[in-house]
Amino acid sequence: MRGTTVLPGEGNSGLPVSGSAGEEGMPTHRLEVPMPNALPFAIGTFDTIGPMSRAPFPHRHTFHEIVHVTGGTGSHVLDLTRFALRPPNLCFIAPGQVHHWQDVTGLDGRVILFTDDFLLDHPADRQALRGLGRRSWLELSDEDAERTARLVADLDDEYQRGADGFQGVLRALLHVLVVRAARLPAHRPTTTPPAHPSRPGSVAAEFVTLLGAPEGSPRSVRACAERLGVSVSYLSEAVRASTGRTPGELIRQARVHEAKRLLLRTELSVRQVAARVGFGDPAYFCRFFRRETGASPGDFRRGGGDIHHDHRLESIARARPSA
Repeated sequence: MRGTTVLPGEGNSGLPVSGSAGEEGMPTHRLEVPMPNALPFAIGTFDTIGPMSRAPFPHRHTFHEIVHVTGGTGSHVLDLTRFALRPPNLCFIAPGQVHHWQDVTGLDGRVILFTDDFLLDHPADRQALRGLGRRSWLELSDEDAERTARLVADLDDEYQRGADGFQGVLRALLHVLVVRAARLPAHRPTTTPPAHPSRPGSVAAEFVTLLGAPEGSPRSVRACAERLGVSVSYLSEAVRASTGRTPGELIRQARVHEAKRLLLRTELSVRQVAARVGFGDPAYFCRFFRRETGASPGDFRRGGGDIHHDHRLESIARARPSA
C-alpha cells in the first residue's frame, strides 16, 4: 500500500496547486492498494508515514486518519477550525475533511491510516468515525492518555511484526480505540467554527450517512438526490466540494465495500451477494467487482484477505526493515 497525493490536473508532487483558488485545486491524498488482498491499513511516525502526514497546506483524504500527538507546538486546522496542540491529543479526520498543520514545531506521535475496507469486522465503526471527525480534537486525561498510548503502541507493534493473525488483532485494537474515543469529551477549538453549517456541507454529510445505512441505501445518484430532496446537479456539486469525489464514485465504493464484507463474512453465494448489493445480473456484478477491485468475487473470497508481501507502507519498510 502506498500513500499518494493526487492533484487535480497535476502530477503527484504533494504540493498545493500554484495559484489555485477555492477547493477545485485542493490536493487529495489517497492510499493506493495495488493488490486485491493488500492490507488497507498503516501506522507509523510522522517521519515514516511521509511528509503529507504533517502537510502545512490544506488538503483532504480519501481514507480515515487518526493522529495521536505526543509532542510539539503549533496548531491543527480542520474544516476551518483551529485547535492548539497541547499534547497528548487524539485527532480523527474523516474522508473528505480538509485539514493542515500550522506553525508546528517538534511534532511527535503516531499516525494511523486506513480505508473503509479495513472496517469489515466492525461496520458500525464507519459512522462512529465520521462522528468523531465532526468533534475531531479530543482531550486526554492522564488515565485516558496512558490507555491510549498503550493501544497505539500495541497497534504499531502488531503492524510492524506482521505475525500470524495480526490483521484480526489490528482490527480489534482499532475497534477498541474508536469505541473508547467516542466516550471522550471534545477539545475546545482555538477558533470557533461557523454557527450554522452550509447547506451544501449538510447535504454532503447526509449523503455520506445515507450510503452508510446497513440496508436499503439508494443505488443511484438520482435516487439519493430524491431521498435528500435536492437536484442531481446540486448533490453532485455539494458532494464534490465537500469530499473531492463524485457521488457516483462514493456509491460504487459503498457497494464494493458491502460486497467485500458479504463475501468474506457470510456464506452467501455470489448470486446472493450480487442481489444484496443491488445487481439483478450476477454476471454484471462479477464484471463490476473485477473492474473495481482487480479480482473476481470468487478469487477475492478464496484469498480471504491473506497477505503474501510486505504489508507496510514503503516509507515504513525502509525506515524499519523486518528482522
